[in-house]
Amino acid sequence: MNELRNLVNGYQASQAISVAATLGVADLLAAGPRASDDLARETGADADALYRLLRALAAVGVLHEEDGRRFALTELGEPLRSEVPGSLAGWAEFIGRPSVWQSWGALLHSVRTGENAFRHVHGADVWSWRVDRPDESAVFDRAMASLTGGVNRALLDAYDFGRFGTVVDVGGGNGALLASLLRAFTGMRGILFDQPHVTALAHEVLGEAGVADRCQVVSGSFFDGVPEGGDAYVLKAIVHDWEDPEAVALMQACRRAASDDAVLLLIERDLGGPNEAAAAKLSDLNMLVNPGGRERSVEEYAALLDAAGFRLLTATPTASGLSVLEAAPA
Repeated sequence: MNELRNLVNGYQASQAISVAATLGVADLLAAGPRASDDLARETGADADALYRLLRALAAVGVLHEEDGRRFALTELGEPLRSEVPGSLAGWAEFIGRPSVWQSWGALLHSVRTGENAFRHVHGADVWSWRVDRPDESAVFDRAMASLTGGVNRALLDAYDFGRFGTVVDVGGGNGALLASLLRAFTGMRGILFDQPHVTALAHEVLGEAGVADRCQVVSGSFFDGVPEGGDAYVLKAIVHDWEDPEAVALMQACRRAASDDAVLLLIERDLGGPNEAAAAKLSDLNMLVNPGGRERSVEEYAALLDAAGFRLLTATPTASGLSVLEAAPA
């Protein structure tokens, strides 16, 4: 009974964590314990309400409450700091945004109709909606970057990217993944490709990584076409954002750009079999209510690749929960 109750009430903890991440509480506790009144002054929060939030987070193990209403970060809460490796701060802030929250609130509509909840609630698809809202787009970009650090390390540990001379990161966001690859392999060159409002942030990321001189930034829509000249075309967490017709179309765009010797790398979750892979199946529901896509099994990705003019060669799992699916032109 208690286990089920905890699942039923799980949204309460996730929203509390999101509020703390938005306020930057973990960063304020990086140097050690602090009184809740001090934290309230620095965050501009109501002192009593913030204390109630902090003590709830202490009760679930994210913080530790000491005498005098002082709070410290726990090992569990440490990844809520924005600057630590594997930080989840950006993602925690994002999942509490009203637009995300409201879309999940319309899950029943999606289940009854099969329609995308975000479009139903907000009147536009998630991508168009963010273009007109730079602040929301920035929160989303921070969320994606937040998830990238630990994932990138796991990808580099599991798969040999070093054999490619030029990597085209299609839908590569602010360039965090490509920067990691270029930093790890000094002989590699990169092409970052995404929409203009996204790539505008990439020059800073690539510059800070010291790889800007080896990376070309190109803006556009991957449905219209992608840059030529890559030895590898990377689609990281892109295909799952789309239903099958759009997924095939964007992979076909990669096929038109790729030489017969190039490879396509899909970096996605494996949906897994029955009664397992809860993270993948809950992510699949997130695809239903937010971007409008779906998570898939390796076999389903193989079928999409075949329809797009590729054949699946290997599927390499990583410690991050994502797999690298390598495909060659058919």
